[in-house]
This record gives sequence, C-alpha cells and structure tokens, in this order.
Amino acid sequence: MDRAILHSDMNCFYASVEMLHHPEFGNRPLAVGGDPEARHGIVLTANYPAKKRGVKTGMALWQARQACPEVIFVPPRMGLYLRVSRLAHEIYADYTDLQEPFGIDESWLDVSQSVTTLGDPLSIAKDISRRIKKELGITVSIGISWNKIFAKFGSDYKKPDAITEITRDNYKTILWNAPASDLLYVGSATARKLDLLGIRTIGDVATTSPDLLTSKLGKMGLVLWAFANGLDETPVSAEGSAVPMKSIGNSTTTPRDLETPEDVCMVFYLLSESVASRLRDNHFVGKNVGISVRDNGLYSFTRQRNIPLPTNISEEIACQAMDLFNNNYTWEHPIRSLGVRVSDLMPDEYCYQLDLFTDPFRRDKQLKMDMTVDRLRGRFGHDSVLRGRMYFDRVLAGLDAKADDHMNHPHSYFERGNRVFGEEV
Repeated sequence: MDRAILHSDMNCFYASVEMLHHPEFGNRPLAVGGDPEARHGIVLTANYPAKKRGVKTGMALWQARQACPEVIFVPPRMGLYLRVSRLAHEIYADYTDLQEPFGIDESWLDVSQSVTTLGDPLSIAKDISRRIKKELGITVSIGISWNKIFAKFGSDYKKPDAITEITRDNYKTILWNAPASDLLYVGSATARKLDLLGIRTIGDVATTSPDLLTSKLGKMGLVLWAFANGLDETPVSAEGSAVPMKSIGNSTTTPRDLETPEDVCMVFYLLSESVASRLRDNHFVGKNVGISVRDNGLYSFTRQRNIPLPTNISEEIACQAMDLFNNNYTWEHPIRSLGVRVSDLMPDEYCYQLDLFTDPFRRDKQLKMDMTVDRLRGRFGHDSVLRGRMYFDRVLAGLDAKADDHMNHPHSYFERGNRVFGEEV
C-alpha cells in the first residue's frame, strides 16, 4: 500500500504572522524586511497584496518601494515566527509523530499509520488546515501524495489556503506539464543546463534517458529523473530527530562605511549579540562560527571555522568572528556590509566534553550575563543596556541588530542520508 505523505506550507509565513499581530494594517501591502531608512535590508517575504503589486522575496527594500510605493515594511521577529512554527508542530503531532521540518514554515508529515483511525489523507489535510486557521490565525497550503517530492509540489501548486492531492492516476497531468524549474532542487543554473538540452518541463525530465542526465548533471541528474518519475522513497524523519534549522545568522549594511578594526569590532559585537540571543531564544548552541564581508569596492568573501565548544555566548561568537576577519582581510577598501553566522546547531541541553583550557565557571557567568541583558532589553528596549565600546560611535551603536536582516537556514533535503529508489544521495 502506498504511503500517505502530506507537505504543509504556511502561506507567506512571516508576513501572515505580522498581519495577525498588526490588525490596524488591514489588507494593505506588507513586507517583512530591514530598515529602509538605513540603506540596508531585503524583502524576506511579502503578503499577497504586495506580491500582486510586484514585491518579491529577495528584492532590495528600495526596489520593493519602487514596485509598490504604499508597501508597509516591518522588521523581522524570528523569535515570534519560531514560536508560531512550534505551535503548528504541536497541531501536526496530533496526527503523526513522523513530521520533518523543511525550514520553519514547511513540514512533511507521514500519516500512513493514522488513516485507519483519523480518516483518509484528504480528510486529515482538511482538518489540519482548519485547525491552523482557527487556532493560529494563518493559512496553509497542503500537498498530498505517496512521496515527499510530489507532496512538496502539491503544496506549491495552489496558494493560498489550498489542498492538492497528487495520485498515481493524475501526477502526469499535474506535474509533467509544469516547468522543470518547479521540481525540487532544479535551480536557475540547472534549469539553464536542462534548457540547452531541450528539457523544459518536468515531463521532459521524466522521459529523458537517465544516462544522458547523469552525463550532463552528474549524480544529481539521476536524482532529478527519479524525482520526476515519483520514485523518491525517502522516509519522513521522526519528530524531534533534527532541529528545523542548520544555522542562525545576521548581517547588516552599515549606516556608514567601516574604516578601522574598532568599527568592525563594534558591528561584530552587535551582530553576535543578536545571533546569540536568537540561539538562546530557541534553545540552541552551535559548533561553527562564520562571517561574511563585503567592502565598498563590492569585493566579498565568507569564512568559517569549527570552535572547541558549542556556544550561544555573544562574547565567544564575536571574538571568533573578529579573529576570522583579522586573518582574512587586508583593508584595501572600507567595509560596507558584515554578517555573522553560527551553524552545526544542537539543543542547548546537549551534553558535550569540556576541555582543559576553558574555565566553565567563567563561561557560565558570561551566559548568565547575556541572559540578564536579554531580559532587560526585552523589558526596556535595546538601548537600555549597551557595551562600553558602543559609546565610541553612536551611529553604529544605534543599530538594533536583533531587528535587522537575519538568516535562518533550513536543513537540506539531502542532509539526512536520504534515499532515492534505494540509493543514498
């Protein structure tokens, strides 16, 4: 008997949550992004009224303003979005413990063992959709199929607030006429390669020789052929087997160019405080620190390193970031943009081995100090507690990095040892 896989995708998630918390905006165009007055930020997501006016995810805020002059920008609140995401997973848990996040707004659900008691997959999908709308105040689109790839396609097929069932009888009608780029993991570069081969639809991918696809795309060609033919056998991971994100980061284009190491250090501390606070909000620590740097000559690079002990302490993250910067930048131009990221996440209650050269009592004091600052800022605002170094430049210190651009990277489909028709990818 075929599996019953659902893919639930919360529609325009960040924007939907913000609209729920800002009823005064009504149905006006809204986008979640950075600060349009401080020359930085991109659109993270937009509601449907804004999308109809041409606002797209990834646009610079000034471009979004050109497309839709009346658009309302609100800063992202990742802690709030993650709380709503957890509430959605509590609803999913009433139907199955096999629920695998794909980012914070999407999840696969294997309800194969639930159909005998809770009804057929379509009835379960309708009930989940009804409860998300009633209990959380937002909508979802849900795809239903016998494999994860087709279920994901189904949730994208009709939006918003829709349910699409893809069966063995109708999948060729629904999928095979769609552009090849609509297939999971066919990005713009792969789509261009396929187009050069005359492969323009998912049906073309499915009917092309897998040997030809492999010769042109490597192993990924065989994977895409299997996806297009519905041969994905990847299981849905059990609830709690992996965190929904692989990294948390923050980046900013600064209100003025950074010309000295002291400038850079100040911004790295602001970003590190933001990242560390988000890690603590969501009970994570990370084992890898990375930075991104872009100067005003538009040269950019990223660097990362593993660190001895998993951390969510701002001081440790900032020091690692500054050390990476000092070892990799020669100051040919002033700096325009910086980013900090912590990856290889694990739950903060996870046990790990201490080393001989780290004072655990000092680390504990640093963590408690960070948590106290979190509480004070949550109650009295970001500027209620600032490090002494921030008083050397009030323009840079005025950045509230926690309300700035953020990056939360979901785990890749291929990071869990997934299998396609029995072969690990």
